[in-house]
Amino acid sequence: MKKLSMEELDRLSVEEYKETKKSPICLVLDNIRSLNNVGSAFRTGDAFRVEKIYLCGITGKPPHRDIQKTALGATDSVEWKYCLNTLQAIHKLKAEGYQICAFEQVDQSTYLNEFTPDQAGKFALIFGNEVFGVEDEVLKECDQVLEIPQLGTKHSLNISVSLGIALWDLMVKLRQFNQ
Repeated sequence: MKKLSMEELDRLSVEEYKETKKSPICLVLDNIRSLNNVGSAFRTGDAFRVEKIYLCGITGKPPHRDIQKTALGATDSVEWKYCLNTLQAIHKLKAEGYQICAFEQVDQSTYLNEFTPDQAGKFALIFGNEVFGVEDEVLKECDQVLEIPQLGTKHSLNISVSLGIALWDLMVKLRQFNQ
């Protein structure tokens, strides 16, 4: 067994990435205060070929040194758009036929492992502020609120971890790796 070199990994160039078919998923960052979390969203979004990332409210925007530190260049490959508020992004995505799914702990959430997505669907995944979560008015506009079940003493996961789990799970369920 040996580690693969960069050449052996045979990754797409930024130009090839921009031209290739994307997963039917957009990310919506609802007032994320940590620039490292924003950079992680770009890097993870690149790994799973998301269509676009919506940066909403106080969420930081590229170019920024702290975003670049964790994005490692993914701000060049992943398309993004800034929206003054998250509701603006949601209304646009709903009009384009996306199912709006927030990740939050609410009394009527569906555990991610119990969620069965429509195979022909398009999905917008919303991740909220590190302290306050997804805004209440945003939750009211969602088609689905998903929760990642946890067994420990802490009540939440870091956004970058939640985002990675959510994208991996949805990509597997949508059979995106089988193409």
